[in-house]
Amino acid sequence: MQSLGYTSVPPLLKYLRYAEQLGIAIEPALATVGLQAQQLSDNSLRLPGEAHERLLDYLCEQTGDPLFGLNSARFVLPNSWNVLGYITMTCATLGDAMSRIMPFEKLVGDMGISRAELLDGQVHLIWNCRHQRPPIRRHMVENILASWLLYGQWIADAHLRPTAIWFEHSLPVGADQAQYENFFRSPVLFNQAYSAVVIPQQYMHLPLRQADAQLLRTLEEHALDLMTSLSDTPLPQQVKNVLRQLIKEGLPRKEQVAEQLAMSARSLQRQLQQAGSGYQQILDDLRQEMAEHYLLHSELPIHNISHYLGFTEQRSFHRTFKNRTGMTPGELRKSKMPSAK
Repeated sequence: MQSLGYTSVPPLLKYLRYAEQLGIAIEPALATVGLQAQQLSDNSLRLPGEAHERLLDYLCEQTGDPLFGLNSARFVLPNSWNVLGYITMTCATLGDAMSRIMPFEKLVGDMGISRAELLDGQVHLIWNCRHQRPPIRRHMVENILASWLLYGQWIADAHLRPTAIWFEHSLPVGADQAQYENFFRSPVLFNQAYSAVVIPQQYMHLPLRQADAQLLRTLEEHALDLMTSLSDTPLPQQVKNVLRQLIKEGLPRKEQVAEQLAMSARSLQRQLQQAGSGYQQILDDLRQEMAEHYLLHSELPIHNISHYLGFTEQRSFHRTFKNRTGMTPGELRKSKMPSAK
């Protein structure tokens, strides 16, 4: 049987707050997953994924709400995502905030994997849930997508209207299409290829109301420390997390990364080889990932992106980028622009 990974306390709080509003006693609910009320403030506590499922099962049965996952998203707060919530809150733009979800989502748990795709001028923020039981999976997916939207509206201080909401599941029995569309204020499509919030690309440039570059840097450093402390985080991912932070100060050296991970450079190289990876490969992949993000989700001049990623010459950046993608940075940026009408 496939393991369901783990979850942390913060994402469970939305369920508990909503259930409490409906008059459900919290102590018996917590008992189903072996928790006590005083443990709800321990964001470092890790619970097996099975506990997440048991709690959802219990609360859905007790409330009788067929849209329990969706409705509990109304109780989303910055701490619903551990330190990741505060990181996104202090970013400069909505696009910057979205770019932080994937690197740090394991701090919340490994209930699923996020990714963003740009298609025809629309950003698809996708969440692939690792839980397979249909009722549980549906509640979790609906909760995550609704939470993203409501939280995005709050940090941007704007009424964001999605182009559409996509769900991979069917419209559930006992629910009405209008309930979903009233909630999201946008078209909701079921039986899609994946579950996603679809928003216009221009939303990526919306400024956030509590942007704070200095606090963001402090929070990211703390998050990276937490990431490296997760026992199940593979070493290549740990290296990538450290590089993401160090690259802001210039092109990192292997010795710097090894020092951050409390090992020698030789030990780092050996363990990466055992994991089927290598320092230079991870660095190159990260620079490519960051280059594509800035080209697609920012208006930074290409020479600034080149310099930020540690290329001493713009020609070298162009050559490296083209070798990997078959097009120049300028061509990639132009190919993803919405067509003029």
